[in-house]
Amino acid sequence: MQYQLILATDLDGTFLEGDVQTKQLLYSKLSMLREQVLLIYTTGRPVDTVKRFCHQGYLPFPHFVLGDHGTHIVEGTNFSSVKHLQDSIVSTWNNGNQTLKELLRHEQGIQLQPIDPPYRVAYYYDPHRLESQTLEKIHQAGFDFILSCDQYLDILPAGVNKGSSLLKLLAYLNVNHENVVTSGDSLNDLSLFQTGLKGIAVGNSEPKLIEKVKQLTNVYQSNLPGLLGIIDGLQHYKLAERLFDPELSLFSSFHHVE
Repeated sequence: MQYQLILATDLDGTFLEGDVQTKQLLYSKLSMLREQVLLIYTTGRPVDTVKRFCHQGYLPFPHFVLGDHGTHIVEGTNFSSVKHLQDSIVSTWNNGNQTLKELLRHEQGIQLQPIDPPYRVAYYYDPHRLESQTLEKIHQAGFDFILSCDQYLDILPAGVNKGSSLLKLLAYLNVNHENVVTSGDSLNDLSLFQTGLKGIAVGNSEPKLIEKVKQLTNVYQSNLPGLLGIIDGLQHYKLAERLFDPELSLFSSFHHVE
């Protein structure tokens, strides 16, 4: 099936950022347009959290979730793994959780987050105390890492991130890249924008992300935050009008989307 729009969006600060009215309008419309709009959540949130948000009505059910920064790929209706794509990630990770925790046990400036995702290790870090040798240890052990928001250190399988997993999912689905739009707000979304796909950096983005995307011609920088920034970006790419009229006129009148 060829979709009119494939929206691959971060959640916190992006798709989850908006007032109640905006969320109700856009979320309900996307639920109605499941045959025309392929919705993919690309998030640092664990899959179980996204599943709970959907079942509790906080989020519309997506078609797919790239959870834990792209390390956990599941379908969005039953939240079962997309085995064809997940197996290579599991193999690359090679049960790295305990290895990394032991390796970094005595490092300064980091603290484990109170979550235990299957294919990444998540720390908080202190930007004033984190040592470069700690990051070098991670690389030497064969893993990748992302620093974001001056507080999150996420360690991932080598070569695996939101962007790489999205490209593999799109190839698996055989969809037209012309209709794909990514959106995000922090450095852990940079890999989405480095795919070359159309991108939207929403108005409340992390300043360090904005510095990075200034060099990328495929990324639109919206002045509007969260959901409004997504809508603004979709209008910029002329991928919104056919799908979201007359809702767009409501957004424009209440929020001055240009």
